[in-house]
Amino acid sequence: MKDTKKSAKGKGATGKGTKVFTDDERDAMVARAQEVKTERRRGPRAEKADGESDVLAKIAEMPKPDRAMAERLHAIIKASAPALSPKTWYGMPAYAKDGKVVCFFTSADKFKSRYATFGFNDDANLDEGTMWPTSFALTKLTPADEARIGALVKKAVS
Repeated sequence: MKDTKKSAKGKGATGKGTKVFTDDERDAMVARAQEVKTERRRGPRAEKADGESDVLAKIAEMPKPDRAMAERLHAIIKASAPALSPKTWYGMPAYAKDGKVVCFFTSADKFKSRYATFGFNDDANLDEGTMWPTSFALTKLTPADEARIGALVKKAVS
């Protein structure tokens, strides 16, 4: 008699298939893989304009309320930290310094959340004591919010 073994891949304790990632998370991973492929194809001398056109295309795909916030954030970031290069990151608008993402915007629609998010990665110079925020929930942008984001972005790249 032949001993056959079946793979437990994708099976939970009950033996039923489990879903580790949501469809939206898988889509983001596929988008990131495509971004890496595109970056490699463009090469190290790719122009900043290439990344900016990708970011503007992603922003244009967003639903109206998030699109308006993303457009405003894009302008604030460009004005506050011109050294940052726009690029997409997991299918989201992001801004990098020396190839490392410093800050990013996630549309509420991206993961079907009730609010959009503006966040910073650990390459951002925001350390303040032993605890500091790394992301912010956004439902709209007020002039005070815009000023705070501009100041945070400047500090992040300092």
